[in-house]
Amino acid sequence: MAFILTAELDEDPQGSFEKYRHYLDGNRNRFPPGALALVDSEWYFSDDPRNPHDAWLESATITEHSSGERLEERWISITLKLLGAYHDGHIQFHYPRVFSYSFDTQNSSGGHNDWRYNEFRISEESHLIHEIEWWGPQPTARWIIESDDVEYQWLPLEDS
Repeated sequence: MAFILTAELDEDPQGSFEKYRHYLDGNRNRFPPGALALVDSEWYFSDDPRNPHDAWLESATITEHSSGERLEERWISITLKLLGAYHDGHIQFHYPRVFSYSFDTQNSSGGHNDWRYNEFRISEESHLIHEIEWWGPQPTARWIIESDDVEYQWLPLEDS
């Protein structure tokens, strides 16, 4: 069930955001704090430079952590680093404990192009789902990351 991705926004832009806000209000107590702070912010879905819309991927790092006597306790984290749409800073998303992920590319011969739309939802297992669409002239990729939460960081570029 998606609310504000391409198919939904193409069909009904205003209604899609209203349905998403209703979904967020009804599930507020299920959202982890990092994701809730983003969806509740005034800037995340606006034209603010901190918004990832139209940002470019610089790196995606998947790390497998371990602990325990034999390092047998394992978990995955993912960190995404983006160049902001206005090229005035970097955006970093860090998913501390990832339960599943899917990076599906349709045509990435020219890179991922722009981070188009994204939304946060809650899974049946009460995990955070972050779905991201990448686009150029046409779709290039769809990523779905299921995690315990997301940590967001805006890193302005230093004046040269």
